[in-house]
Amino acid sequence: MITSRQVRAARALLNWTQEMLADEALVALTALKRLESENNLPVREDTRHQVVKALEGAGIVFLDSERGEGVMLVRGAAEKSRK
Repeated sequence: MITSRQVRAARALLNWTQEMLADEALVALTALKRLESENNLPVREDTRHQVVKALEGAGIVFLDSERGEGVMLVRGAAEKSRK
């Protein structure tokens, strides 16, 4: 499961605002804000899925290992996604 920190980091790598991600993922801005919140607010699973799908489509790779979680941007993918 992705974390709020991963979503915020992914947006930073893409230089996307919350509004841009909500638009790309076709989710409500309030739902995205709940997902990005550190307060573990409830988020529908389909919202989480749509956000992951939008970020992965833009070139984000989610990382999860015994050492922690992270994100990576595949070179050149972000430029293609916003054209």
